[in-house]
Amino acid sequence: MWLSNSSVGRKVVMSVTGIALVLFLTFHMAMNLVAIISADGYNMICEFLGANWYALVATLALAALFVIHIIYAFWLTMQNRKARGSERYAVVDKPKTVEWASQNMLVLGIIVIVGLGLHLFNFWAKMQLPELMHNMDMHADTLTLAYAANGAYHIQQTFSSPVYVVLYLIWLFALWFHLTHGFWSSMQSLGWNNKIWLNRWKCISNIYATIVVLGFALVVVVFFLRTLMCSGAC
Repeated sequence: MWLSNSSVGRKVVMSVTGIALVLFLTFHMAMNLVAIISADGYNMICEFLGANWYALVATLALAALFVIHIIYAFWLTMQNRKARGSERYAVVDKPKTVEWASQNMLVLGIIVIVGLGLHLFNFWAKMQLPELMHNMDMHADTLTLAYAANGAYHIQQTFSSPVYVVLYLIWLFALWFHLTHGFWSSMQSLGWNNKIWLNRWKCISNIYATIVVLGFALVVVVFFLRTLMCSGAC
């Protein structure tokens, strides 16, 4: 099959799955910003996106996209290393046109994966998973189930810890680098590779990635500051 047997096909798969994940990140960022404005509004969204069939289908589709993206990322990396052979051990000056993020996409991707695991532990495992277990008549902690749709509570609990704040900001920093390169690189793989549009996509990538990452970071910082203000006032 062309999408798996050729290097170009594998890059296309990487590009399409990457763009889909970027769109999800945009939605997730916008959703999280609601928590700053209204806890009740955010919790209504969380309840709507609980263990309902449409939310579960979306979760499975998102998981599939992410797994495919990771597999193809490692596949392409191994293919590139094999193609370079012993040349990868030679000490050479990196071309000025090659970005730092481009040289370290695998490392950045691994940091993003680790951060995702932390995020799933702090939120998905305490929100959608208990509801899913309850719907399947499996044992679910009563207290955990009671707070399953209270997303604002989980945000506050998570980002009241300075350790989690630092870890999430490091994760978002790596995500920014990953997005700034990955977004325009995806467009290049899909055919937008002439000089004019490539430069435009690079500019758009930087702006877009900055907006998305700053949106996530704002939630982290605001809830942490709220914790400090509350502890100081109490």
